[in-house]
Amino acid sequence: MKRPSATEESGAIGTAPLRGYFASLARYHAWATAKLYEHVDRLDDADYRKDAGLFFKSVHGTLNHLLVAEHAAWYPRFAEGVSNTVALDAELESDRGALRDRLLAAVPRWQTLIASFDDARFAGTLDYTTTRGIAQSLPFAPTLGHLFNHATHHRGQITAAVTAMGYPCPEIDWVWMLQAESRGRTTS
Repeated sequence: MKRPSATEESGAIGTAPLRGYFASLARYHAWATAKLYEHVDRLDDADYRKDAGLFFKSVHGTLNHLLVAEHAAWYPRFAEGVSNTVALDAELESDRGALRDRLLAAVPRWQTLIASFDDARFAGTLDYTTTRGIAQSLPFAPTLGHLFNHATHHRGQITAAVTAMGYPCPEIDWVWMLQAESRGRTTS
């Protein structure tokens, strides 16, 4: 088997299919976040805020991290070329309901943003400054993929913590959304 070149690995060749791939990922991201909240909303406040052994300690801390990373750091980088200085563990919302509302309102923005990119954008780079002040230039498509992978990682942490607390958790695998779409059922 021929090994792909660095150009091919970065997504510079054959970028047209990337729009559909990332559009599907963005739909999944919004769907999975909403499905997760259907179960997170059932947690009592003590369980929601207790240290569950997650990297950002609690379910609340992890959801706040998602708001910081996705919407205060990465979204401005992709949408506006702006690199905000924000701590990854910052608490942007102490109020549980306000955090929920902000996350659920923010995740669909990725769908609109991805639809606005032309095919050449996926083959380019993303130039930004890290939260530690270090200039970076990374392949655009894999870095966008990181955003969605990162969210999946943290949703997985939350579902494991919620399950360990004795609460039910949703099935939020991407394929579940795709199966519902293929049957013509709503995914929301």
